[in-house]
Amino acid sequence: MTAYDYDDLGLVAGLEIHQQLDTATKLFCGCPTEERDPDAATRSFTRYLHPTKSELGELDEAALEESRVEREFEYLAYDTTCLVEEDEEPPHRLDDEARDVVLQIAELLDMEPVDQAHVMRKLVIDGSNTSGFQRTSLIAQDGEIETNDGPVGVEDLMLEEESAQRVEERGDDVTFSLDRLGVPLVEIGTRPDIDSPEQAQEAAETIGMLLRSTGAVKRGLGTIRQDVNVSIAEGARVEIKGVQALDQIDEIVRQEVGRQVELLDIREQLHERDASVGDVTDVSEVFADTDSGVIGGALSDGGSVMAVPLYGFDGLVGREIQPDRRLGTELSDHAKRHGAGGIFHTDELPAYGVTDEEVDALREAVDAGDDDAVAIVAADTETAELAIEAAAERAKTAIEGVPEETRGANDDGTTRYLRPLPGAARMYPETDVPPVELDPSEVETPELLIEKVERYQSEFDLDAGLAEQVAYGRRMPLFEQAVEEGIDATFAAGLLESTLTELRRDDVAVAELTDEHLLAVMHLVEDGDLAKEGVQDVLATLAENPSLSAEDAVEEAGLSGVSEDEVREAVSEVVDRNADQVEAEGMGAFSALMGEAMGALRGKADGEIVSDVLREEIQKRA
Repeated sequence: MTAYDYDDLGLVAGLEIHQQLDTATKLFCGCPTEERDPDAATRSFTRYLHPTKSELGELDEAALEESRVEREFEYLAYDTTCLVEEDEEPPHRLDDEARDVVLQIAELLDMEPVDQAHVMRKLVIDGSNTSGFQRTSLIAQDGEIETNDGPVGVEDLMLEEESAQRVEERGDDVTFSLDRLGVPLVEIGTRPDIDSPEQAQEAAETIGMLLRSTGAVKRGLGTIRQDVNVSIAEGARVEIKGVQALDQIDEIVRQEVGRQVELLDIREQLHERDASVGDVTDVSEVFADTDSGVIGGALSDGGSVMAVPLYGFDGLVGREIQPDRRLGTELSDHAKRHGAGGIFHTDELPAYGVTDEEVDALREAVDAGDDDAVAIVAADTETAELAIEAAAERAKTAIEGVPEETRGANDDGTTRYLRPLPGAARMYPETDVPPVELDPSEVETPELLIEKVERYQSEFDLDAGLAEQVAYGRRMPLFEQAVEEGIDATFAAGLLESTLTELRRDDVAVAELTDEHLLAVMHLVEDGDLAKEGVQDVLATLAENPSLSAEDAVEEAGLSGVSEDEVREAVSEVVDRNADQVEAEGMGAFSALMGEAMGALRGKADGEIVSDVLREEIQKRA
């Protein structure tokens, strides 16, 4: 990738971090925040959503574009969801637990809470909210975090409801799951103080650490999402949504800078060529006898081929602006928003069954010369017309430079067009939820994870690596509970970080193990009712049969404790079988016989006890 001077380009970036809170109930009802399998749905219903005007009588541009494609939305409901999620019952009062957690976050970000939290409605008609809007509330403002390249301001802290989970798409129709809808979600927006990809990465990691320090955020795929706002001096503000991994942020910023640089260079070339976009034309006759499967299929179904001449665009539509993405890809993204499969353009033709002769005839039909390009869409007539008009509008924007827009993050760090940037017209007050007084003095400031790492080393004598694993791990609250209940810290940390990892590698269904399972097994070991050597077998049994108690799992695994006499008997048998080796090597035979003795006892006895008895028996015979 090209190395850029970000200062010279005038890079400005900001972050929006969205993090689910791990509260007992949802933000506006008493339903649990647990994730459900779509197969467990007890009922479903459908909705159609349409944009509404703001209090000032304006329509949001992003919502308006979304509404141009008529979609049917199906929603899966569960025995753990209620009428609030279905928009059949008014929302309840703002959840107290979520309020307290977000005030803790405000404290960690050095932010000033507002006096009252007022809930607003934010227009969203992509189907992710049954109501057609998302409820959100400003909690705090004017914070700051430190990075190696200077401070980054935190502009606002919002508490809002999570959207429904997209489950399936069938053409224009989409199925959503209501289990996620309404889960408390905190949104943290930084000021545009970030001026390098590395600083963006560090800022995101710092905020992530502060969030996890509360011990009250959900962990796992999809529970945290990062949006990145990027612009350069001559470019435009672009919002990139849905960055799933923190370690992808720096690459996202680099790729967007590169895209904007390429688009600006294309603009300059288009200006030099006095480029323009012509009128849309029906060119179906050109392809009446085509061998192209895509085009021929559309025509045989009664559709049309619509074309737009792009004067002065030759060679630039196929210009790469990100890896494997071209200006033509941008035009295609806009066409797809209106139901088309994409576009063809003359920078890539002849291909896809389109011949040289058809390309020549196409150019002639729209009066395009050698310096010009032509884009076409083949689909049903209405879709083809809407799609080619969208592609034409994007081509006009290319002459102007970089468009302001919302884009989606791809796994490789590139991005794709989603919709125009939303405006202020999509926000209006929520009249069903009363304001909530905020008193930050009622909540405690959580210990930072970096502080926990230091404390775990000094207080529990954990090594630095294990201390960091535990502090930053998703089971950190369980570790602290276990230690508080008298469990040895080293044993608890090893079980939660090492033992579970080993079981996972052995394809044990670790996800089935609850905190209650793990804590109960720790207590069995602590109380002497289970040898440490039997922990893996018991946990594997519990993972396979989660309904069992820890005590029942010990029985099921055949690991009920043995007496010292039984241990001595088993060890004596091992020593007797290896009498010649013991006579020849004495205590040198210990290691080999220890493994055999533990195997004979199958994890029923503590290793230290077995070791002591084995030493005694060897000494008797040496």
